[in-house]
Amino acid sequence: MSKAKPIGGGLFTAPFNIALIFIALAVYFLIKRFVFGIGAVTNLNDGYPWGIWITYDVVVGTAFACGGYAMAILVYLFNKGRYHPLVRPALLASVFGYSLAGVSVFIDIGRYWQMYNVFLPQHINTNSVMLEVALCIALYTVVLWIEFTPAFLEKFKNETSLKSLDKVLFIFIALGILLPTMHQSSLGSMMIAAGHKLSPLWWTPLLPLLFLISAILMGFSIVLFESSLATTGFRLASEKHILAKIAAIIPWVIIAYLVIRFIDIIARGKIGLIFAGDLNASMFILENLLLIAPLTMLFCSDCRSSAKKLFLASVLLLLSGAVYRFNCYLVGFDPGDGWQYFPSVPEILITFGIIAAEVAGYIWFVKRFPVLSVSENA
Repeated sequence: MSKAKPIGGGLFTAPFNIALIFIALAVYFLIKRFVFGIGAVTNLNDGYPWGIWITYDVVVGTAFACGGYAMAILVYLFNKGRYHPLVRPALLASVFGYSLAGVSVFIDIGRYWQMYNVFLPQHINTNSVMLEVALCIALYTVVLWIEFTPAFLEKFKNETSLKSLDKVLFIFIALGILLPTMHQSSLGSMMIAAGHKLSPLWWTPLLPLLFLISAILMGFSIVLFESSLATTGFRLASEKHILAKIAAIIPWVIIAYLVIRFIDIIARGKIGLIFAGDLNASMFILENLLLIAPLTMLFCSDCRSSAKKLFLASVLLLLSGAVYRFNCYLVGFDPGDGWQYFPSVPEILITFGIIAAEVAGYIWFVKRFPVLSVSENA
């Protein structure tokens, strides 16, 4: 039976070194941001108070980081223990995704030195959806690090602490299912407040449900994506026999999502907007084509048994989820009064730097800590 072990090997490989270059560029612009203010490096304005950092790093990034959430539902809620080897790598991706989303929020806040006020009871607004999202993401990040702690304890052979943690870990696993359910749906609730400023192609009272299903879908997809890359990049034994079983679940989730999505649009009388021929219509069509293509692929058992096709399907699904969330937060959002927004080069490079930090951190962790399952024929 395979067991989680450090992969080992040299750290400064080509992917790691490229990631370091992007991190260095991001650090340069971050220094400029904190010295001269947020306006020095961004194109944010009064119409668009949040841009690519919140849209990608938080709204999309936390959905990419839902692999741990999706696997927890499968393994612990539905008692499918055979998928357990995929839990720890998914958790690691979630740890980085959520931790760096918190960093992104800190970078994005104008008066970052007052961020601690979010956690002071006398300053909180209990009617704010944004507060619920902030507190849930902060708490879930802590929960993820606790869930990942066994990897540290195994590395340093601390059996006593490992046994003690095992006795209470079920509490954190339960929180690890509850908290993402709350804040992923609330990310949709936040755009309900946008009202008429969000195109009817995306505005709906069902936004919380659609965001939650989207997060689960992207969670399963990132497990396929990460496992495919890791087994290829580190020359490990293929896990496609397990991945194929997860892939068989995904089409039913896609169908549930599409049925809700299109019945809602038809019921609200907005189906004609799909054929308007404008940017919103084009992005809506793109978003759904990216979803329908893997749907047809994953219904085919031959495709599910192909590592390359599983990887391709996961990429398309992740792109679809990302485009949907970008559409809701930026493309379909029009604050009026002629406000326009397109991210500046420093904004984009800082986001690339955050992605690069996740990649470099992932490589370092899997080489030094027991994360990936290594079988004898690997």
